[in-house]
Amino acid sequence: MKDVNSSLSTEEPQIHESAQGPRVTPAASRTAQTPRPVPGPRPAAVPRPGRPGPVRPAPPAQRAAQAAPGPVPAAPETPVPSVSEAVPQVQLIPASAEGALDAAEEAVDLLLDTGRAPGDILVLTTGDPHPWAAHELSFGEAAYWAQHDAGDDVFYAAAAQVQRAAGRPVVVFAVNGGSVEDTARTLPVALTRAGTLLIVCGDAQRINSVLGAGV
Repeated sequence: MKDVNSSLSTEEPQIHESAQGPRVTPAASRTAQTPRPVPGPRPAAVPRPGRPGPVRPAPPAQRAAQAAPGPVPAAPETPVPSVSEAVPQVQLIPASAEGALDAAEEAVDLLLDTGRAPGDILVLTTGDPHPWAAHELSFGEAAYWAQHDAGDDVFYAAAAQVQRAAGRPVVVFAVNGGSVEDTARTLPVALTRAGTLLIVCGDAQRINSVLGAGV
């Protein structure tokens, strides 16, 4: 009887020597793609123990699984914005006119501690300007508003300047002075500047009267 192993050792090198063109990609790397034809004569592979016939790109069962179309995933539904997403949330922090600025600072610190980016926050004051704003304005209006336009840090402005200030995700409105009329005029604009949250720090009765008027 002819030794199968000796037949393999003498005939397999002839397969590679007689193949022309680019080298055939090993079967292991071609299981997931269609084999490319190799130019020139290609003798059939010698049957191997446990794996008769020529080497195939993939077992029939696997090819069938690849060819069978799977279930088509359903298209994701477009979420409909809710009222809570369209209208910013309003949060009231009761404080006196003298303590409204400190309350606003504490609110900013809490926002930053919980992961808000500094550029997400705009602070507006109805009375005296925030010390940072007073300091930056000493270098001129152009330099001051250039920092606002950069949008990479918390920006402090007077409520009277709210028309010029661009919207940000969070607006902190400190009622630290000014008249009730000033608050009633600027608070609705501050609400339009807030993307998701408006925090109002000040006298609860005054603020509720403004909010009750339709803010």
